[in-house]
Amino acid sequence: MKKYFMSFAVGAIGYGLTEIIFRGYTHWSMALAGGTVLILFTLINQSRNIPFLLKCLLGTVIITSIEFGVGMLVNVAAGWDVWDYSDKFLNVKGQICPQFSIVWFFLSIPAYWVCEKISERFSSEKYSF
Repeated sequence: MKKYFMSFAVGAIGYGLTEIIFRGYTHWSMALAGGTVLILFTLINQSRNIPFLLKCLLGTVIITSIEFGVGMLVNVAAGWDVWDYSDKFLNVKGQICPQFSIVWFFLSIPAYWVCEKISERFSSEKYSF
């Protein structure tokens, strides 16, 4: 349980800090999204049978899906305008776009490494990617 709490905390802080570095600001909903993402990555990273590139593709789908779900809640339903990708090519309802999905693929690489380090810290079993 500690491993998943730490995964959530690191994901929440890491996602928020990444947004602050690249956008200059973040929103609390991104912390929830980032924490959820890293828990899911931690679960996926436990499988030794999934090739690393496939894990990154799964990571891309996970982040894009969570971003879409959170976006539909906070941007569309609540109208908070946390982000808007309406000007991006092939965007879906202004919430996701292929350009950022590519970024999520590459962001998955260090994210899985972080999951590995968290697993090493909180478990006697080591998982390799």
